[in-house]
Amino acid sequence: MPDIFMFEKPIGMRDTLPDLFRLKESVRSRMVKETKLYGYRFLDTPSLEFYETVGQVSAIKDQQLFKLLDKEGHSLVLRPDMTSPIARMASSHLLREGNPLRMAYSANVFRAQEKEGGRLAEFEQFGVEMIGDKTLSADAEVLTLLISVLQAAGLSYYHITIGNIDFVQEVLLHYGETEERASTMRRYLFEKNYVGYREYVSELNLPEKSCQILNKLPELKGDEQVLDLALELTEQNVGSVALQELKELAYMLKKAGIDSHLSYDLSLVSHMDYYTGILFEVLGDHIGFPLGNGGRYNELYRNFGQDAAATGFGLRLDRIIEAIGQVDAEEPPLCLIYNDAQQFAAMEKAAVLRAEGKAVVTQNIAGIAELDTFTRNYKNISYMLDSDGLEAES
Repeated sequence: MPDIFMFEKPIGMRDTLPDLFRLKESVRSRMVKETKLYGYRFLDTPSLEFYETVGQVSAIKDQQLFKLLDKEGHSLVLRPDMTSPIARMASSHLLREGNPLRMAYSANVFRAQEKEGGRLAEFEQFGVEMIGDKTLSADAEVLTLLISVLQAAGLSYYHITIGNIDFVQEVLLHYGETEERASTMRRYLFEKNYVGYREYVSELNLPEKSCQILNKLPELKGDEQVLDLALELTEQNVGSVALQELKELAYMLKKAGIDSHLSYDLSLVSHMDYYTGILFEVLGDHIGFPLGNGGRYNELYRNFGQDAAATGFGLRLDRIIEAIGQVDAEEPPLCLIYNDAQQFAAMEKAAVLRAEGKAVVTQNIAGIAELDTFTRNYKNISYMLDSDGLEAES
């Protein structure tokens, strides 16, 4: 009797069957090609990292890390994201000259999930990191590249929502009066639990004006005009620097001609706690989760002894494929079915066709259990079965 775990997989893991693998490969290759056109260079990092470095620096919660020990007793983690490992690599090898770096990646990351969560614990992340450039031009470049990559992937619909975590922090701390209250309100905003958020604000016994502004915060969404509305709403220049930064970025993106895919959400909060300014998330069709997110993180590199500003994005390849939806089927290969007498003739013919760039399957008829079932997957079949080398096409 088979073991009960023989056909099971660990929680959050899944197999990639041939059709899905082909689609992932096709989408990924188009995204890679587009990214290279912007001058970004691809790299990779180890799947295993030290917990004391990448594990503790990562913005992923500790309970979501896959931890293990090596034979020397060092604590290791499976990389939970790519931003922290790239920060480690860049700090030790690539940042010596101090010039901006344009790095890209496509790699699997690992995050432990609750059994009832139904989310993947291993998934492929595609993204870029612009390291060492603190200007808004770098943020504009990353967002422009993001849109190009989404278009190259084949998405018929996508939308990018932009915010500024500095604005949210200033408003919540100024009008909520304590960091503990601000932290609780950030959690409600991240969960998009606006009912819970407003109920919590009403319990704080704050001045009426503070309650009005805090309750207005989740409504500050829309086109760039919402930035002017926010400037009028807040007092004492609260969040004004962050809003001005967003206005300048909006101008750049409008000049680039990509503003039709964008909107602004001044209550946007990320689960990544290392963002320090501009941040954004990507939404698609047919799917209830963001396709990816990104933004500015200017403090992360200090954990590795460097003072380097950075910005970038990360996309979930599995969610992008789900958002793409139906795709054209792959053209099946030519199938040459032969008997023992024609084995070498079939091999020679297949070699000629493959040299021409055509996909060919060669199959000895003696290895087929059920011919009708086997040939169902092939539209183009050649039979090479007689001893004279003649072919019967079907």
